[in-house]
Amino acid sequence: MTVYDFTVKDRQGSDVSLSEYRGKVLLIVNTATGCGFTPHYEPMEEMYRDLKDRGFEILDFPCNQFANQAPGSDDEIHEFCTLKFGTEFPQFAKIDVNGDGADPLYAFLATEKPFEGFGKGLKNAALKKFSDMNNRAFGDKAYIRWNFTKFLTDREGNVIARFEPTADMKEVRKAVEAAL
Repeated sequence: MTVYDFTVKDRQGSDVSLSEYRGKVLLIVNTATGCGFTPHYEPMEEMYRDLKDRGFEILDFPCNQFANQAPGSDDEIHEFCTLKFGTEFPQFAKIDVNGDGADPLYAFLATEKPFEGFGKGLKNAALKKFSDMNNRAFGDKAYIRWNFTKFLTDREGNVIARFEPTADMKEVRKAVEAAL
């Protein structure tokens, strides 16, 4: 099984088969407009503009499961991202990434590359404590620990890396370039 086996909803609610992205390197990310990691949109958009002609795509899935940080409608979220960060990469309908209602794509991604920690340091320890409290309700279906978790796939649709929101975006870009 690969990411190409999944169908998701675009912002208008229409089905999109991820097989449409066959042959591309994908960075799949759950986002939120009111998160401390929202500035990740800027280096993500820069990476997208620089690398899209080489077969790179970012697939953005807004999610409101982390401290109610994406409360807007799909259109409001899209407007925020395009006006504030100039995003041009595909943004899909808001989804759940945890719990019984988790989108099957995210259950698959997290099973392929499970959470291994946020890293060291006080900020990361604080995020872990906060995410543990937030995700307690999801039990063993707490697939994603926080907003801006990123999954990298190769051109065959295999999940090759997971980056927590605390990962340095320069490291994310380096991995993307290596996959290209």
